[in-house]
Amino acid sequence: MKPVTVKSALIDAVYFSQEDGRLRVCLNNGEERMFEGVAEAHVIAMVTSESPGKYYMQNVRTRFKRIAA
Repeated sequence: MKPVTVKSALIDAVYFSQEDGRLRVCLNNGEERMFEGVAEAHVIAMVTSESPGKYYMQNVRTRFKRIAA
């Protein structure tokens, strides 16, 4: 997984694998969440949005299947 730079009050770090569409989101409270089947376009949209945390809450967390990290 490759680290993706993000500036967010909610998200500390983001890691994405283009090979299998897995996305690991490390939250500022220490929790980690892993999702599968995420398109690269969603990752780019999230990290470049005005509010990556809001994008995550509205478009990633509720849309993609969460798997064990």
